[in-house]
Amino acid sequence: MESHHHEHTHRITSLNKAFIIGIVLNLSFVIVEFGVGFYYNSLGLLSDAGHNLGDVASLILAMLAFRLEKIHSNSRYTYGYKKSTILVSLLNAVILLVAVGIIIAESIDKLFYPVAVDGSAIAWTAGVGVVINALTAWLFMKDKDKDLNVKGAYLHMAADALVSIGVVASGIIIMYTGWSIVDPIIGLGIAVVIVISTWGLLRDSLRLSLDGVPVGIDINEIRQIILDQPGVESCHHLHIWALSTTETALTAHIVIDNMERMEEIKHLIKARLEEADIHHVTLEFECEGVPCETENDCF
Repeated sequence: MESHHHEHTHRITSLNKAFIIGIVLNLSFVIVEFGVGFYYNSLGLLSDAGHNLGDVASLILAMLAFRLEKIHSNSRYTYGYKKSTILVSLLNAVILLVAVGIIIAESIDKLFYPVAVDGSAIAWTAGVGVVINALTAWLFMKDKDKDLNVKGAYLHMAADALVSIGVVASGIIIMYTGWSIVDPIIGLGIAVVIVISTWGLLRDSLRLSLDGVPVGIDINEIRQIILDQPGVESCHHLHIWALSTTETALTAHIVIDNMERMEEIKHLIKARLEEADIHHVTLEFECEGVPCETENDCF
């Protein structure tokens, strides 16, 4: 168990560097994009800048959560602050959905009251956004399947790159046709992309916040893994939940045929559960019809 803890801490340290680089790059671009969008009255750029600003806030919160996760447990918080990573992922999803509401309202207003915009300025500015968002997404690509916050950061940045491509296209269309109505249409398109990319994050983070079984873990398969071990007769009171966006816990009562084999069976079960990426396991062993009577029987 100790070696797993050190490996996890090392990965978080490397991710902190990725978060810092991503925050600096995107915050710099947001300032530029807001300025250009405001100067040229482009809703597409302003919407994209607002979305990027939400992503900057998400990156900052996610990095803060990772640092809180490394704080040791204490008498008040016996699991430390691991759960903060889940709460941050939920907050990030809410922030993005609020941004969607603002973008939709502004886009509808511009559809009814279109304003002339400079297509060339939109295309060049959004083009820079494509590069920055793609680079930031690349920073998180290798760890996106290991943590919900990292997955959120990757999906948001990848979606931003696609959105910026759409803004580039709108700028080119406006530049050659003068159809300024394309700008609010792109704004609505951005809102749709945000909703699609955020929905999974909202669903998963809400599920973990309610101590649901983490995505990717089938409780029936885990139960079968336990039942398949030699000497195990049945399993009940099985609970699986997330301690953080990267760590999963399990508790269960295991009925075995011989209490003298308890240590052997315990190690077999824990080894198989670790293969299923469940590392925080608490098992209580019982014989058929006879619950364990001493403290040493509960692990």
